[in-house]
Amino acid sequence: MIETTSFYHEKLYKALSNRKHIDTPQLISVTTKLDSVDSLGFFQAGKVYQGERVYWTSADTMFTLVGVGSAYTFEAEQDRFFSTRQMWNDVLAEAIIDNPYRIPGTGPVALGGFSFDPLKEENGTWKDFPNSKVLIPMYLLTEWRDETYLTINMMIHPDDNEDELFGHVTEEYQSLLAGTFIHDDDVTVTNQEEVRPEEFKEIVAKATDHIKSNRLGKVVLAREMIVSFSDDRKASSVIRQLKEEQTQSYIFAFESGDSCFVGATPERLVKVEDNELLSTCLAGTVPRGNTPKEDVALGEALIHDEKNLQEHDFVVQMIKKAVTGCCENVHVPNSPVLYPLRNLQHLYTPVSGTLKEGVSLLEVVEKLHPTPALGGYPREDSLQFIRDYEPFHRGWYASPVGWFDSYQNGEFAVAIRSALLKKDQAILFSGCGVVEDSDPDEEYKETAVKFLPMIHALGGRE
Repeated sequence: MIETTSFYHEKLYKALSNRKHIDTPQLISVTTKLDSVDSLGFFQAGKVYQGERVYWTSADTMFTLVGVGSAYTFEAEQDRFFSTRQMWNDVLAEAIIDNPYRIPGTGPVALGGFSFDPLKEENGTWKDFPNSKVLIPMYLLTEWRDETYLTINMMIHPDDNEDELFGHVTEEYQSLLAGTFIHDDDVTVTNQEEVRPEEFKEIVAKATDHIKSNRLGKVVLAREMIVSFSDDRKASSVIRQLKEEQTQSYIFAFESGDSCFVGATPERLVKVEDNELLSTCLAGTVPRGNTPKEDVALGEALIHDEKNLQEHDFVVQMIKKAVTGCCENVHVPNSPVLYPLRNLQHLYTPVSGTLKEGVSLLEVVEKLHPTPALGGYPREDSLQFIRDYEPFHRGWYASPVGWFDSYQNGEFAVAIRSALLKKDQAILFSGCGVVEDSDPDEEYKETAVKFLPMIHALGGRE
């Protein structure tokens, strides 16, 4: 049942009043069901909270989260997965939660991400994004199947005035719900530049030398592209384009400071719902064909290509091992299938299981990251190669980004097909898996194709 505004206000005020005898900060979380809302309008209307907005749409487009403002933010440099989990549990232990629906992604929900490699020295590009940052949005819009929910989360302190806070919050959330999307059509691309492409090829060649000498099994290397605009590019407009063009991908945007990390990734890292876990092995890539016949031929070539099958199997075996340590009833198909997207097609193998008692989603994320599809194999050797030779800082690129709620549901994707928006500039990232018989020119071409989803969304040229 959809609650009336007056009834929701009554629930909010009651929750605020219930904590006035508590002498420590406490999370208050109140959820209601709504008529449909313009999710991008909600995101845009929260511009007063610039730097504290998040957007997430799952690959099946049946689930969207939009967060504005921060009731509480968790950051951790050491033991970042454990520390985040501990801080989250501490906040929940004292929380007052009014959520009769218990739909995934409602009530207290944390959204954020982790850097690819906390040991890599930061060069300033990612100064707004720490090694881990997860926030509980103050205003959270949840679209689940055909239903819409609003959760207001507030961290209340002993000296807060309930009446003043209630008045401010009710006025603000109604303004967010009334927001409508406005596209920045007048912003155009003024320059598009690949960053050191020849150096990338040299590093690929160096990697194959390491592999041939048995110092590595596989390493994933990435490169950058810089796109400049005539004015500041709005994250909401990029999200809109990605939603229209990349319908089989996770669409994400995480603001921090003056930057926004945005992308459309096809790659799930792990999902948990009702204690059932699903992970995805997505490695091995070719372009889509220009005709149906060419498309089928490219797919058939991919599914029988030894180099891509080897690369894919590295990922499958590692994920299977990690999931087996966390789950019971683990299932892995015997061979991959094709997973077609707008610009690319991949080899795909799902891995599923039932989460063991006491195991959290963040523990699984920690075990899985980085998979051989994003780092390489063996893990530590490939990571060290990337630290030593890749000439830029990945930041949150190729990292786990996602969400989790207080009911043990959640999902993390791998942040590929992505860009870092910094006002009138965007830095794009693209990578490829390097194995023994990799050719530098072919790997360069593969990364060029993988830039396309973000180039299209930003209005650039191929």
